[in-house]
Amino acid sequence: MDEDVCLCPLKGVINIVSKKWALQIIAMIGNHHKLRFNNLMNKLGKISPKTLADRLKELEKAELIRREVFPEIPPRVEYSLTKNGVELMNAIIPLMKWASSTNQ
Repeated sequence: MDEDVCLCPLKGVINIVSKKWALQIIAMIGNHHKLRFNNLMNKLGKISPKTLADRLKELEKAELIRREVFPEIPPRVEYSLTKNGVELMNAIIPLMKWASSTNQ
């Protein structure tokens, strides 16, 4: 007999990663290990600075990315994945591969 699977734990994750650009940001940071704001914006393409800043704040609040500020002049900020962010990226890689193989 099949048992129902509770999808309750997914609710918070889905709310975060379903937002436009969230998965692309996670994947881009994961692929490059560390990125600065302008590098990330250039690599993503047509994302606005406000949208990128908003998504980065949301992903940081969700503890998926880490924001590291260096005490330099001018200030330098780098973004990297947290342990949870790496685990999420590893979990979505099969989904990305599936999407690539079915997208014609």
